[in-house]
Amino acid sequence: MKTLTLSLTAALLLSACATVPSTDVGALHDRTLTLDTHIDIPLTYMTEIDPTGETELQVDLPKLMAGDLDSGFWIVYTPQGELTAEGYAAAYDIAKTRMDAITALVTTHTDNFELAKTAEDVERIVAAGKHAVLVGMENAFPLGHSAATNNIDWWAEQGVRYVGLTHFGHNQFGDSSNPHPERDSGPKWNGLSPAGRDLVDQLNKAGIMVDVSHTGKETMMQAADLSRTPIIASHSGAKAVADSARNLDDEQLEKIAEVGGVAQMVALGAYVKLPTAEQQAARDALDAEFGDRNTWSQATRDAYMERRALITAMAPEATVMDFVDHIDHAVAVAGIDSVGIASDFDGGGGIVGWQDASETENVTAELVRRGYSESEIAKIWGGNLLRVMEAVEAEAGR
Repeated sequence: MKTLTLSLTAALLLSACATVPSTDVGALHDRTLTLDTHIDIPLTYMTEIDPTGETELQVDLPKLMAGDLDSGFWIVYTPQGELTAEGYAAAYDIAKTRMDAITALVTTHTDNFELAKTAEDVERIVAAGKHAVLVGMENAFPLGHSAATNNIDWWAEQGVRYVGLTHFGHNQFGDSSNPHPERDSGPKWNGLSPAGRDLVDQLNKAGIMVDVSHTGKETMMQAADLSRTPIIASHSGAKAVADSARNLDDEQLEKIAEVGGVAQMVALGAYVKLPTAEQQAARDALDAEFGDRNTWSQATRDAYMERRALITAMAPEATVMDFVDHIDHAVAVAGIDSVGIASDFDGGGGIVGWQDASETENVTAELVRRGYSESEIAKIWGGNLLRVMEAVEAEAGR
């Protein structure tokens, strides 16, 4: 069984769990397969940064071991750029860099990490005492403009097992939940584009899950109806708890459940708990000052994040309890079989009590405190997502 140095928040959570008779949170967490569907990586991953040692990342091997986080989706993320041949080429280079880094992780550090391409792989790898590494693509933008250019089968062979249709800003496949303030004026496609509809079909054939996080509502609803397999929202929140454009409303949660999918609630503070009016005004001013984030250098990004942290500190931050409020609501609306967990670590995620992978047990502790059974916790922590993976795998090639 793992040994943890507990934060004050964790201690309070575990103390609260003591009111649940005969519940050993540590033991329950240890025997639960935990799967985080969104772990971002920097472009310097596996070149300048060795994730098997202590790093400034929220997810590295020591933190994974300390928090007993068994598996996750490492993310091939590309910011949204111009819908041009040059834009697609630049995006492909970014995506390929991240894919190469993930491949290097699982081929270099084989004692601790192994690539998982199926739900069965995940269970086998975790049972062997290693961390199962899955791959998700956040933003389909680097796939190009058509079926002739997107090379879906190649990405599937590399290990990609979900593709997010959009990110911030509309792209060639559909409308985003957050239009780009300069490039987009209203909807571009009123949901999926013709290329987006074709992409959903290709993903179904390739055994890749269709991910609707960051899509506009019409895009998401159309994808749910069109896909022959259950869809996922890999890292979203509940709009009824925090009314953000990126979060899912109750109709969307119900739709995901209707098609047998799963909505992974995200532990990113800005989407877990809304900012105060003062904070929002300060964020708007900061965003206006720094401009289009797709043009930022790393130094500019660091300066922005430093200033953003000062704004975050203006009010109490989101906590594990606030995060599980989203899980509670999603379960109430969509059912226990359609809800999961995502951290968005190293991509903006992190809340008080779950600031990095080492504090993962705190989420389990809060679920226990709320009265979830061990079998329900197992579903939320990975069972539901693996069920969807199996359904998508069964459709591959058809």
